[in-house]
This record gives sequence, structure tokens and C-alpha cells, in this order.
Amino acid sequence: MSRPATLAEVARRSSEGTQDFSYALREFLDSFYGADTSQRGAMLADQPVQLSDPAEHAYLGAVAEYLARRWQCPIPAWSNDPSRFLRRPYFTTPIEDLKAMLLVESPLAFRRRMIFTEQQPLRRARMPAGT
Repeated sequence: MSRPATLAEVARRSSEGTQDFSYALREFLDSFYGADTSQRGAMLADQPVQLSDPAEHAYLGAVAEYLARRWQCPIPAWSNDPSRFLRRPYFTTPIEDLKAMLLVESPLAFRRRMIFTEQQPLRRARMPAGT
């Protein structure tokens, strides 16, 4: 199976059960970082389907906003849909002693959705140097 080329495809694969959400997202990030700069906006543009897990659904909105800001792409309107925001805090680690650090380090796109994660949550080996 090839890597997902869009965030919408990540959601589709996850909702259909053909690929684990986190695996599909990591594969998408490798595609995104390897893509030509002119293609990146299109990779974020299509609205992903509603996911049954609210944290994953909101996470896609955060990913779209974060990548768009970082790579100077248009922020997709769908990423600001109210369904892409959590009502309760979600921490990407169950380790209590790390939660205070995540509150401080989380990038804006994640923090405003009440998702608390590390400073560079989308870091991959394929990420272009100097970014």
C-alpha cells in the first residue's frame, strides 16, 4: 500500500480500518515532507471524514493548521470547524510528570484544540533539514 497523499486519505484509511491512524499519519508526514513545496497546500486542502475518536478528529485539524503555518500554505477552512476542537484536555502521554511540560511546549495549533504534545509533534526523519 502506498503512503497517504492527503490528510483526507489518512482519515479515510483510519475510518475504514485499512490502516491504523497513527501509522497512516506518520506515512502521510513522510509524503508531505518529501513533496514539492507547491504541492503541500493541496495535500491539506480536502476535508477529512469525521472520525469516531474525537481526539484523532481534532488532531487532524491541528496537523493541518500546524503544517500550513509552518510551510506557508493556506490554512484549510475545515480545520477550524468546531468538531475539530476538544472540550476536555487530551495529553499525548499518560506520564503525569510530563504533562506540565506539554502544557507549555504544545504548539498553538494543538494547544487551542486542547491537545497537549511535545514542541515538535510532527518531527520525522524525512523532515527537511533546518525546519
